[in-house]
Amino acid sequence: MSPDSLSELLAAQPCVVLDGGLATELERRGADLGDSLWSARQLLEGPDLIRLVHEAYFAAGADVAVSASYQASLAGFAARGIDRSDALRLMALSVDLAKEARERFWNDPGGRADGRAWPLVAASIGPYGASLADGSEYRGHYGISRQELADFHGPRLAAVMTARPDLLAIETIPAGEEAVLVLELLAAWPEIRGWVSFTCRDAERISDGQPVADAIAAVAGHPKVAAVGFNCVAPSLADQLLAAAARVTGKPLVIYPNSGERWDAERRRWVPGEAPFDFGTGARRWFERGARLIGGCCRTGPETIRAIRAALRF
Repeated sequence: MSPDSLSELLAAQPCVVLDGGLATELERRGADLGDSLWSARQLLEGPDLIRLVHEAYFAAGADVAVSASYQASLAGFAARGIDRSDALRLMALSVDLAKEARERFWNDPGGRADGRAWPLVAASIGPYGASLADGSEYRGHYGISRQELADFHGPRLAAVMTARPDLLAIETIPAGEEAVLVLELLAAWPEIRGWVSFTCRDAERISDGQPVADAIAAVAGHPKVAAVGFNCVAPSLADQLLAAAARVTGKPLVIYPNSGERWDAERRRWVPGEAPFDFGTGARRWFERGARLIGGCCRTGPETIRAIRAALRF
């Protein structure tokens, strides 16, 4: 794919449908993700299941598969006895699995891809906080130096880039400074672009407390940023967040909320939050507010993506 593959897709259709929660669907299908590697654990214990989940999301209408590298880290794999070279190989495998799923979906004799654009594969670049498995991706303020943060992200970026993803999903980022640092590291790969999406504590501030408008403005003008927005936020916040982002950038906006439930990091479980949300109705409204990449995050599944695709009617 070209460096502007996402732009080309957006030029061909009004909106790009993202996939839904990877870990959610892995667990629904029986995977045990109960450690600090989360969905990346399945790269060790059953990569075929990851590929099947990606296929399910393509079949449901997703134009983009996001790889299982979100919570992958050298330290996380080391804790499982995996050395550096094998850990980097597993990170690259996460992208390869999504690409294999795309090929299988595209060549399915059932014709599920009829009339669809060639799907894209995004390598997930999650925040440093996700590797701590303590909910830090919803707080920021890690207490480490900028160099330590660069030392964390640099090898992960290098690993996924060996598998040649179409773009990057720099996602669930709680702090503007972390997003800026990742974008700076991408100078080593001039061919890649991607989206940046933040987590938020409310409709006015991202997770570390920075005003939403400031965080968006800090990254939106960067040449590596093809789209900017929010993920793993409550659906009830989406309209206000998109409105705030639209005031400071003309870049395509991205939104993929969670189900509205809340993650309890101490007990490592989701707890009830908002009432069940109609993602079809929400997707139409978000599109009207400027969102051009729309999907679901934690606790959403293929049925969510199917509803989004149907609601957007393209």
